[in-house]
Amino acid sequence: MSFQAYLDNVEAKTGKSAADLRALAVERGLADAGGIAPGVKAGAIVDWLKRDFDLGHGHAMSIVAFIKGKRD
Repeated sequence: MSFQAYLDNVEAKTGKSAADLRALAVERGLADAGGIAPGVKAGAIVDWLKRDFDLGHGHAMSIVAFIKGKRD
């Protein structure tokens, strides 16, 4: 599955785009303009996405990668 397919599936499941989820992560203090916020581990973001959006691990990790700057 391509990276874009993961992001598309996340949006289909949650109704939120990767950019929407990044903005929510910023609001929660998990991310900032440069990526993952200092002192925050990827696991904290994964746990949040699993808990609040019922994402699986791979789909949650695709959002972590997006937050870190991956775009393709």
